[in-house]
Amino acid sequence: MTAVKELLRAEEDGTLSFGDYTLESKTKLEGFEHKGDIYKVKTFAEITKLERNGMFVYESVPGTAVDHFCATEEEICFQVCGPKDAQFTLEMEADTVYEVYMDGVSAGEMKTNLSGKLSVSVELGKDAPVSVKIIKK
Repeated sequence: MTAVKELLRAEEDGTLSFGDYTLESKTKLEGFEHKGDIYKVKTFAEITKLERNGMFVYESVPGTAVDHFCATEEEICFQVCGPKDAQFTLEMEADTVYEVYMDGVSAGEMKTNLSGKLSVSVELGKDAPVSVKIIKK
């Protein structure tokens, strides 16, 4: 998996792919319409951030590339890659328990804080993607 050179794209399966961690300076794309929502992405080597309708969705430090991002009320799933370990934060339901899976293996249950943020560390490198699935308990 490589960086998303167009910064943000809709996939044929209805999911989104975004993020280019190879960029040296912050680059953004605004006004991307997908399924009735408006998306904005900011990305470069240090951070990747996705917003939907002006609201926070995803952020990683350092920057990552995310493929086939799909979010429902019950689960979020995507593949993530980057040149080194990263931490990503997702906007979820506040004060709720989720089961986190990395490459099909449970990393345990995590509870969101009162603002609904869920932060997860992921081991990355060598452009090998990690499949992430987060399921509401």
